[in-house]
Amino acid sequence: MSRVEENGPVMSGPTSHAAARIDSTYRTSRPERPNRVTVAVYAADPVLRTGIVQQLRQRPEIDLVDEAAADRAQVSLVVVDSVDDDVAALLNRLRHNNATHTGLVVGTLGAGGLQRVIECGVAAVLRRAEADQDQLLRLVLALANGEGVLPGDLLGKLLSHVGSLQRSALDHGSLSLSTLTTREADMLRLVSEGLDTAEIARKTAYSERTVKNVLHEIITRLQLRNRAHAVGYALRNGLI
Repeated sequence: MSRVEENGPVMSGPTSHAAARIDSTYRTSRPERPNRVTVAVYAADPVLRTGIVQQLRQRPEIDLVDEAAADRAQVSLVVVDSVDDDVAALLNRLRHNNATHTGLVVGTLGAGGLQRVIECGVAAVLRRAEADQDQLLRLVLALANGEGVLPGDLLGKLLSHVGSLQRSALDHGSLSLSTLTTREADMLRLVSEGLDTAEIARKTAYSERTVKNVLHEIITRLQLRNRAHAVGYALRNGLI
């Protein structure tokens, strides 16, 4: 559960000092423009929060929202040093909010941590050291468009990390490549390599609309949340 403090909701518990809170330093009276992406920023550390907010508030494509509108934001950015149980709890709470897509800006994250946050519904990850204004904007716009952004090197490590899980799933006959068509498996592999819709379309010679439809079909059929969740699911179960 969360309690509301003066500058935003913060999770309670034995490690509440690491809980994420919604930024409230960027409240504004200007009307929201319909063509701007609404963004809520969650962070435990006020320094981290201020740094991200200051970069995003300079972009005309973005509307930073206050705590009252946080649950209706198109994009939720969680900014942390590392992923612990409190952060995972916040990510899981955001996962159940169908109005928002969640991105993570993180200091350190290994392959196991990447798998964990994907399972928590995170669609995009950016290392904090790389979180300049352009990269943050790219992350937000990708999330708003229903796409994911994942570090390419971590995806390679994730493939190795889940190798034993893949073999176990196949050995037990629970899932196999037949669960996905060849086209679906190929497109998910390209997503796992960090390609966006346009890049996948060029590599596969399909239209961008077809790529979006195929990936949407996978997500719907397997009852997943987003592309990143689909990649994590496929990797865990040996489908790609």
